[in-house]
Amino acid sequence: MTALDTVQDGSPVMKPGANPGSARIFRLFGWIVLAIMTAFLLNNYLTYWQDLPGIGPVFGARGNGSLPILWSWLQLGLYALLILAAIAYVLKNSSTLREDSVRISNINVYLIRAAFFAVLIVGLVDSAISFLRIEGFLPALTGEQLANDLGRAQFRGPYVHMPLIVLSLVIAAFTRTLGFTWLALLVVGAELLIVIGRFVFSYEQAFLADLVRFWYAALFLFASAYTLLEEGHVRVDVFYAGMQAKTKGYVNAVGSVILGMSLCAVVLFIGFGGKQSIINSPILAYETTQAGFGLYVKYLMAGFLGVFAVSMLIQFVSYFLDAVADIRGEPGGRDHDSHTVQ
Repeated sequence: MTALDTVQDGSPVMKPGANPGSARIFRLFGWIVLAIMTAFLLNNYLTYWQDLPGIGPVFGARGNGSLPILWSWLQLGLYALLILAAIAYVLKNSSTLREDSVRISNINVYLIRAAFFAVLIVGLVDSAISFLRIEGFLPALTGEQLANDLGRAQFRGPYVHMPLIVLSLVIAAFTRTLGFTWLALLVVGAELLIVIGRFVFSYEQAFLADLVRFWYAALFLFASAYTLLEEGHVRVDVFYAGMQAKTKGYVNAVGSVILGMSLCAVVLFIGFGGKQSIINSPILAYETTQAGFGLYVKYLMAGFLGVFAVSMLIQFVSYFLDAVADIRGEPGGRDHDSHTVQ
């Protein structure tokens, strides 16, 4: 028995499990990339939300406050811990490249599904609060003090939005729909309400326009990773269609690392690079629009960039492993022309 079989056209196909050592190297690369990303995000939270010093003092930079450098070493150790966990997983688990690719993609699907439910629920609840404030109904329902608190972003963010986001994580664990079609329909419905309100009832409020922008931004950024999974992104194709499966695998693998992962890493590094960075700053301040009775979700829209980069990076790792499997001739690959799985 050899490690290779042949298909009808004579091209070699590697049997599952053939030369597992080289496959393990690529699996290690993929899981270590995800481990580093996770450690980076956790350290960002610990540094800028919990006021820990960050890993900078280990390398001679100034930290936050007067906390001892031991905290910096512990935060740096978080990288080592997660990298070791990734290595242990790969060495203990004998999954194929395609199985790991599917597993990573499924993790991403859950995260995007949770993000969809978060923007859906937060958008509806925040719109209801804004409407009740505009019409003066809120004090009668909640009391004067709570009504005043709901008018402050620093209250509405942590005490209304964050619990709803946690609820969305729970809902996403018990449902199997991504919901992008429904989100697109909701965007159209919200825009229709604006038109009817403006031209039929002469009623227009800022929160309705904010809701459309909120949902549309989520639709555009959250669906990108799913579109990559389904190979729905526009590909300027001059040579690709005529390539052999192995050559396509090389193109996809190199492109995933050089163009895809590197771009996502740049977005994460710049967006979360400091307290005043383009993602951290609005989130930490619970930034809102200038419209007093609009939605208080502008800070979440800044976070959409982070969700986009994280979800795309995860999906590029999955895509990379699948491309390497194509190079190795492993069965079960995707037909890149018809967007279906063989």
